[in-house]
Amino acid sequence: MDNNLTLSTIQANLVWENPLENSTKFAKIVERLPQTDLLVLPELFTTGFTMNVESNAEEVDGPTSRWMVEMAKKYSIAICGSLIIREKANYYNRLYFAAPEGLLGQYDKPHLFRMGDEHRNYTKGQDRVVINYKGWRILPQFCYDLRFPVWSCNRSDYDLIINVANWPASRKHVWTTLLAARAIENQCFVLGVNRVGKDGTGLNHSGNTMLLDYKGQIIDVIPDNEEGYFTQTINLQDQNRFKENFPVYLDADNFILIT
Repeated sequence: MDNNLTLSTIQANLVWENPLENSTKFAKIVERLPQTDLLVLPELFTTGFTMNVESNAEEVDGPTSRWMVEMAKKYSIAICGSLIIREKANYYNRLYFAAPEGLLGQYDKPHLFRMGDEHRNYTKGQDRVVINYKGWRILPQFCYDLRFPVWSCNRSDYDLIINVANWPASRKHVWTTLLAARAIENQCFVLGVNRVGKDGTGLNHSGNTMLLDYKGQIIDVIPDNEEGYFTQTINLQDQNRFKENFPVYLDADNFILIT
């Protein structure tokens, strides 16, 4: 059995509230990527972290979700990232996981960033989601989810966390620290994907997109304040062997999540 998963990610300066320009930009970069299994894009990768939900929301089968599926099919990869979705008079910050055969899963952001008024403009997601892809169990997360470790607690039900973010430069230390903490405490690979540049509100983002292993060690990182991308291959057998030799999870506390 092939235990490898090749991950790619793109750290970009998002064009504020401009889905066409952003998707065109990402499409040009995807053409240059090495062969990969999964491409992870930043949070709200077509608009930036905007609270102008009514003017930027798309329907469930809107142009961005169709673009994701078309790109996945064209390059025979999976693509995930989030966008603003309008559904039954609600607005969600929704992560889609698209594959060549269509959408494999979705995850609505459960922890809404109140300091940015996200809780006043978006509807809270309710469900913790694990997506199965190529023999890997993947836990999708958003930005602010990093601050709530119980939500990330590994019940031996996932192998990889992917966190998509618009995390500000002023809290870079928190971002890098919490990514490492989630990897160490859950004994899993963690991919944190952030943007760079100033958004439409003037808030600056330094990026610090990184992939960490199950010991919290950095495998790859994109330099601060630079657009760029990387592709790395991770191995599930290596992770499982480490957990067998150092079985912290056997002494973990049991939690019941009430949402």
